[in-house]
Amino acid sequence: MKFPQCLMLIPLVLAALFSFSWATSPHQNFLHCLSLRSNDSSSFSKLIFTPTNSSYESVLDSTIWNLRFRSADVPKPLVIVTPTQISHIQATIHCSRKHGLQTRTRSGGHDYEGLSFVARVPFVVIDLVKFRSVDVDVENRVAWVQSGATLGELYYRIAEKSKTLAFPAAVFHTIGVGGHISGGGFGSLFRKYGLAGDNVIDVQFIDVNGRTLNRKSMGKDLFWAIRGGGGGSFGIVLAWKLSLVHVPATVTACTVSRTLEQNATELVHRWQYIAHDLPDEVYPTIALRGFNSTVIAFFSSMFLGTIGEFLPLMEHRFPELGLTRKDCAEMSWIQSILLSNGIQNQPLEILLNSSSRVPIVTPSYKVKSDYVKKPISETGLNGLFSRLTDEAAASTTVILIAYGGIMDRIAKNATPFPHRAGNLYKIFYDVGWQETDSIHSERYLDWARMAYNYMTPLVSKSPRQAYINFRDLDIGSNNIGYTSYAQARIWGRKYFKDNFKKLVRVKTRIDPTNFFRHEQSIPPLY
Repeated sequence: MKFPQCLMLIPLVLAALFSFSWATSPHQNFLHCLSLRSNDSSSFSKLIFTPTNSSYESVLDSTIWNLRFRSADVPKPLVIVTPTQISHIQATIHCSRKHGLQTRTRSGGHDYEGLSFVARVPFVVIDLVKFRSVDVDVENRVAWVQSGATLGELYYRIAEKSKTLAFPAAVFHTIGVGGHISGGGFGSLFRKYGLAGDNVIDVQFIDVNGRTLNRKSMGKDLFWAIRGGGGGSFGIVLAWKLSLVHVPATVTACTVSRTLEQNATELVHRWQYIAHDLPDEVYPTIALRGFNSTVIAFFSSMFLGTIGEFLPLMEHRFPELGLTRKDCAEMSWIQSILLSNGIQNQPLEILLNSSSRVPIVTPSYKVKSDYVKKPISETGLNGLFSRLTDEAAASTTVILIAYGGIMDRIAKNATPFPHRAGNLYKIFYDVGWQETDSIHSERYLDWARMAYNYMTPLVSKSPRQAYINFRDLDIGSNNIGYTSYAQARIWGRKYFKDNFKKLVRVKTRIDPTNFFRHEQSIPPLY
């Protein structure tokens, strides 16, 4: 790429624009490199933030939802780049490689281990917050969405054009599109239509050499890998072409709560035998929370149809629950998303609200995940429930998400996401706390690990499976430098089972020097 000579002959002007001194440290060399590769240095400089910039902290914290990663002792990036053009990303990759800096890419959602904005080595963050456009084509039932958009923005843009189209992804509207789809992405439609990654039909992708690729030019193996292999391993997906799915004009949402004293244990035990075999149109979950000395189980379902269709089904399949019409409400699918987020009385425009990109007071939290293949006995469930009444579990929610439906009919190697047939349900452990000191944090983290250890004999084995989007560094981690296949396989098989081998082969071909890496990125075979 050629640039006007004048841009290379006025370093003092460029230095003022970028607010740094030349060639005295790696990140200053990096910034100098960016200026030389930019043909719009004045505007590009406004998209670059270093710790000396007054906006640096607010930009960094803007999508850090987990307070665990806002403390002063957490490593911070040397530079944050918020590109608006593909050339900005290409320049950032080139200059990072040239000057020995790692990059982390974030799309602005819920990164449970902070791997998109925390590193133990000098690093740069490419923040895709300005790559967030959504273009919906109702006639062809497709949408192009950039990785920096939230799911709420995607859902809103679909809903404003059609009441009977949707996309099968997560229910929480503040989740970032890029990371979510990269890990497969499940939500309230996954028993009917599969994962988000199952419904991707094209992408716009930048590789380690700065090439812009699509499905055709990247080849089938890389297209396979990026739809479930996890973010931060292969390159940067800038945009996704999605196949939209049909939803009825009316869906039904129901919730029934029961305490231990109201036979919650027996009901949860019975649910395990029923939920997996419910029709594809039902999304059944249970949320378990400790309250004083008891546990409350919230039995929830979202059904693609009316109350009149759903109640007879539940009366036949699960009469023990005692579901009634007053426990249910009819609404549109997009309204069910508002309900799931606890904002059901708000206008749809809240899904576009910029406050979802502004720091809010959130707790620290740790998440873990499991898959259950055989029903857990009432004794086993009671052991978990007894732990939920512990003081250290005060802000903990354990969610059971039924499998079955189309997930039983999609091959385990269709995408890197292997958790298909053979699972009754998924468990999501969400342990939260408000305290910010390390003593309290360790106490809650210890509780999470203790509860997880208790569940070991009750869940999947050889390997004990986990969901890549619920990142958990407790199950294994790469080294800062070289990581062998054998070491990475410890955590890799838990997320990907036998698909891990193919992911490593794809990584070796597309990024052999392991430029795109983090603590749980796919390693190449050196």
